[in-house]
Amino acid sequence: MRLDGKIAVITGGGSGFGAGIAESFVAEGAKVVLGDVNLQAAQVVADRLDGLAVKGDVSKADDMAALVDAAMAAHGRIDIFINNAGTTHLPQPMEDVEEDEFDHVLMVNTKSVYLSARHVVPVMKRQESGVILNIASTAGVSPRAGLSWYNASKGWMITATKSMAVELAPHGIRVNALNPVAGETPMLKRFLGEDTPEMRAKFLATIPIGRFSTPQDLASAALFLCSDEASMITGIGMEIDGGRCI
Repeated sequence: MRLDGKIAVITGGGSGFGAGIAESFVAEGAKVVLGDVNLQAAQVVADRLDGLAVKGDVSKADDMAALVDAAMAAHGRIDIFINNAGTTHLPQPMEDVEEDEFDHVLMVNTKSVYLSARHVVPVMKRQESGVILNIASTAGVSPRAGLSWYNASKGWMITATKSMAVELAPHGIRVNALNPVAGETPMLKRFLGEDTPEMRAKFLATIPIGRFSTPQDLASAALFLCSDEASMITGIGMEIDGGRCI
């Protein structure tokens, strides 16, 4: 029960990494609030975990405020906030990515971190405690061609994590990031361009351990970084990548 009594807010909690993290957190004693643009998916997970589902777009200020307000109304505090919701563009030459798609990637992957800070950092400062975990990517550490603007957005998240950690440490708030390699989630098809056995084999050849990451892989790392066991760890980007970035 490493998170006994903790309140965790997880964006993108209706599927993939977010749902996996939520399941592990509840198993360790936490209560979860799941934000997602797909309320139905989030509600299914929340019902299974006796949690709270909130519909919202992380790139919109009012929706982020509503997510934090819902968590505070239900529980009176927020101990853990996980910026998990993310998106990507399809693999293609950088100059071919349309402007509206570029804007969408940056809004979901980077502005969401800013908006969450605007609303959850004041809560954690009042508490003089809290953990923020940003789900970045190996793409921000070891970029590959065809995903330039997605790579850049995840690099931004990693740098933001370090800066947030330095600024918030005196307030008792830790900030870390996880950098997963592509995983068995709904986003895999977009990373690959097309989900075929050939494309999977080509990508898996770049991962020394030889498999994609799973929601449980991310959940185990998130559980450690958000628990008191990691009380001396802040500002890191932990690769969950089977050796991809070596």
